[in-house]
Order: sequence, then structure tokens, then C-alpha cells
Amino acid sequence: MKEKPYHKQQNNNNVSIQTGQQFPLTIKRLGINGEGVGYFKRKVVFVKGALPGEEVVAEVTKAGERFSEAIVRKIRKESPDRVKAPCPIYEQCGGCQLQHMNYDASLVGKQDIVAQAFSRYTKIPDQHLPIQKTIGMDNPWYYRNKSQLQTRKINKQVIAGLYKEGTHELIDLSACLVQHQQLNHVTQIVKSILADLNIPIYNERKHDGEVRTIVTRIGFETKQVQLVLITNTAELSNKELFIKEVRQKLPEVTSLMQNINDSKTSLIFGEQTYHLDGEETINERLGEFSFDLSARAFFQLNPKQTVHLYDEAKKAARLSGKEKIVDAYCGVGTIGQWLANGASEIRGMDTTREAIEDARANADAQQINTTYEVGTAQKWLPTWLKQGFKPDVVVVDPPRSGCDPQLLKSIVQAKPNRVVYVSCNPSTLAKDVQQLMDKGYKVVNIQPVDMFPWTAQVESVTELVLKK
Repeated sequence: MKEKPYHKQQNNNNVSIQTGQQFPLTIKRLGINGEGVGYFKRKVVFVKGALPGEEVVAEVTKAGERFSEAIVRKIRKESPDRVKAPCPIYEQCGGCQLQHMNYDASLVGKQDIVAQAFSRYTKIPDQHLPIQKTIGMDNPWYYRNKSQLQTRKINKQVIAGLYKEGTHELIDLSACLVQHQQLNHVTQIVKSILADLNIPIYNERKHDGEVRTIVTRIGFETKQVQLVLITNTAELSNKELFIKEVRQKLPEVTSLMQNINDSKTSLIFGEQTYHLDGEETINERLGEFSFDLSARAFFQLNPKQTVHLYDEAKKAARLSGKEKIVDAYCGVGTIGQWLANGASEIRGMDTTREAIEDARANADAQQINTTYEVGTAQKWLPTWLKQGFKPDVVVVDPPRSGCDPQLLKSIVQAKPNRVVYVSCNPSTLAKDVQQLMDKGYKVVNIQPVDMFPWTAQVESVTELVLKK
């Protein structure tokens, strides 16, 4: 394709970038969403599919005052880290962002993504940032233990997949290279059962039909599979026949559930969950620990890397056996219970009732001294403080939005000796860390962990200590 001309301008501050404009660009680094980052006349340009070190011709798809977005029209100088993506629908799906990048190079890129966030949002000098190399996987494929695929019906065929990036066009995932292979198999069979029994599939535009989403989860160690149908209605047509077919064709499914979500929302789960067949939970083991998982309970999606993540959290907690620990956003109690043999008491909280019920059962089964409550961390930590409970270590593993401001205030009020911050979003992590630094905490170590190979996501464990 012929390159469009670009014009030099004398005043860089007045440069106006236009949608459709093309210009040469050198890519300096990876952005937080996996895109390449370059600078045109000192203005930031995010280029989807470009890699650090490459010289490309970029075409602007979205122009803005603070930054612009672009795509690659031509690669003039290719990075030695560029590889051919093995997934045949990589470009269409959008679930992965870095399959075109050498895996070892992606680990370096993820370390840099975390470092960039700290550089931007904290006062720590770049040269003094205590960040380690990213912990990667020996085999970074088929690592996800959970699949959540939206459904559609095209002619008489049921498809299930992910939305193409920036659209509501559903891309059918017949086989996914990052999902556990058993989940790929279960989803394919479920699609055929739904089609054969003519069970109505949800129509997003009309907000009618029944089956919205097929959710599957597997215990990597136990091989137990949970299948959850997310439906728009409490009614499920041919329910008994569906249960019978699943029993016959998918004996690995040990838990069959139905969740009702009748809202016009992008959220997957609704509030009501019904037991259809088998057990209500599946079991997973991490190291010496065993966890029962209900349909809506949060559990890390990459069990093999979870062991590394939690080991780093335990290392950061520096336990002697006497510490009292608060496990905020505790889910089914995984992190707290992982740390339990080095502590005297664990207290945790989560807003999902089923998760707390699982956490209590998991702790009882392992005879761990715990207290778990339903509710927010910003509610329970101040309550416990008033009751005279003072934690030595607070572990937080918040959603991507970061810690609630009230929780950060409560942590400052509690003054634990250590805060262990497990994060899935470097930007909100760095912002929260600076707030704790402003109140007397110091960052001792930052350890990135690659929980989601081939995506731009990076988890990390940050160790903070209270200055004496």
C-alpha cells in the first residue's frame, strides 16, 4: 500500500493528528494494553500489533489531544521478537494481545509495564524501583481453568465465543490455545446438545431467548468439571433432557448449575444460582491445600502460576508464626489459607456470600484458625479494629479498580507492619501504593508474575513495610 504523506510542522505543541493520517513511527515500549507506544512530534501514539524496537508506518484510527490510536500499515524494520501467532483466529478474537511476540520478550515487556506504572504514579525514582524479573511459565499454553463464552444462534448452529474487540460481533471459539483442553471439549458438546434439543438461545438485541453464556471450570488436579448455564429466564426448556444428555455425553461434568441473569448488562452472572445435577461445587488442590469452588466464587484462573503468586505473597508477609493477618477480598480463602501455617490467626471478607461459605468450609476442612465475613473490607476492618483486633499483616487482592479509598484509610489507621498487595492492574496498584507511601509505608519489593501468557495482563506482588 502506498504511504500517505505527512508534513513537518515547526511548532510541535500545535501538531494536529488526524484520523486516517499515516506517518513513520519508532516503537519505544509496550503499552498497558499490549500495544506498541511511539511518539509523533512528541505526541503519544498507541499502535496495535507493533512491538518495541520496530519502525512502522502507522495509520491513525482515533485522534485525541492526549494520545492517539493507530494500526500498523507497514513494518519497515521488524523486531527480532516478532513471531507468527499460532492461533488461527488471533487477529479476530482479541482475547490475547501478544501471540505475535516471543514469550521471553513478553515477560520483559510485562516487567516494564509494571515499572512504567510506578514511574508515572509514584514518587519512587526509576533507578531505585525494587522490581524483579517476571516469573513466567515453562509451558504457557492451555493454562486457564475457566471459560465464559457468550452464545448466539446462526441458522440452526449454536456458536459460543468472545466479542471481537470493540464490537458486538461474536467470534466462535471452537478451540482455544489458552483454555484447558477439557473445557474446549465440554463447550463443544454443550453447544451441540443445545442445538439438538432446540433450547432457545439468547438474542441480545431483542432481549429474549434463554441461554446467554456457557461457563465451564475445571480442577486441574482433580479433573472435576463444573458446567454453568447462564440463562435469561428461570425456565430452561427441555431441562430434564439436557441434564440427561450431559450425564451421558460428559461424564467429567461433576457439577451442573444454572444461574439467572435477566438484566441488560455486560456482567456474566446474576444473583440467583440453582443446582441442576451432581455436586454444588468442584474441588481444586493447590500444593497441600484443597478448595471447594461454587459457581460464582472467585478463584485464580491459572492454577500453576497461582502457586508462584501465593508463594511470593507468603515471602512478602515474612511470617514468624505469631502474626495476625487480614485477607481482604479473600474469595474462597486461598491466599489467607496459603499463609496460615506461618500465622496465628486469619480474618477475611468478601462481598460474595457463596465465596465466604466456601472459605469457611475450606478452612474447617484444613483446621485453620479463621474468621470470614460477608461484606466489604472497608466495613469489616474498621469494625475489627474497634473490637480490639489489630492485624500485623494486611493482604489485599482487589479487583482491577484497585482498593476502595476507605479500605486504604482503614489500613493506615490499623498500621500493620506489612501490607502485601497482590494486583492485576499496575496502574491502580501504583496509585494505591503512593497513598500508602504518603502515610508512612515503604516499597521493599515488586515481583511481577505472568498469570496470563500471551495477554497484556500482568499480576504482581508488592511488599510494603511501615517505616519505624
